[in-house]
Amino acid sequence: MAHIHPTAVVDPSAQLAAHVKVGPWCVVGPDCVIGEGTELVSHVHMDRDTVLGRENVLHPFTVVGGPPQDKKFHGERTTLEVGDRNQIREFTSIHRGTANGGGVTTVGSDNLIMGCVHIAHDCRIGSQEILANNAMIAGHVTVCDGANIGGGAGLHHFVRVGVRGFVGAMARVSKDVPPFMIVEGNPAEVRGHNAIAMRRLGLGDAEVEAMKECYKRLFRERGGNILEKVAALRGEFADFSSVQTLCDAVLESAGGVHGRAQENHRGDDKRGVRVARAPASPEA
Repeated sequence: MAHIHPTAVVDPSAQLAAHVKVGPWCVVGPDCVIGEGTELVSHVHMDRDTVLGRENVLHPFTVVGGPPQDKKFHGERTTLEVGDRNQIREFTSIHRGTANGGGVTTVGSDNLIMGCVHIAHDCRIGSQEILANNAMIAGHVTVCDGANIGGGAGLHHFVRVGVRGFVGAMARVSKDVPPFMIVEGNPAEVRGHNAIAMRRLGLGDAEVEAMKECYKRLFRERGGNILEKVAALRGEFADFSSVQTLCDAVLESAGGVHGRAQENHRGDDKRGVRVARAPASPEA
């Protein structure tokens, strides 16, 4: 049975599983679902059409499932879906999707989302991530599993952060972050490979060294043809799945708009159709 504080307001259409705790002055809006063992500490606002999985903890003044900050949104039915065992700290806001972006914002499981983080409409946030204080995630951004976003970093709409990618504090990210790479600065640039994350993932020294070599050839060497570089790396390190993942992402980003692969798949706001974009130059 759920425990609801007398000062909390829970809409009759909301569904609360066993052992849910809804603390003082919380609001749970219409058509919300809260999984077993999840706790709303106090002053949490679940706007509507939001699903929280099991054993999440939402700290004071968190807002989840709020309407998108997008002028194209006109009140259509959209959702927010959050997985299990997330820690969502004070003043974080996570908004529902838009019809133009697929209608759903998703957050995976086992994430630490620190204070004052903003996750905008239609984002896809993976699992086992750390989003540090004041990280600003614009609409339609994808952050893949195991990534870390530093405090105060700003991610441009449609950016993709690859698996185990690392974004330094205060970085301005307008291009995709390659898997297993570290980006920092304003504008953000690739500064190195994420050896620590790779070792925590259990990858061996040979694979970590291979990723270091990929970093040097793809992001430090000037000039040359990116297709040729990628082909050479694929052949040389064919046994390492992390290198193949990196190569795939590099080619997708190179063919995107301003270095953002997901821009190729955005909906046209006026016609409601998908627009194919021309690939970028293959030059590095």
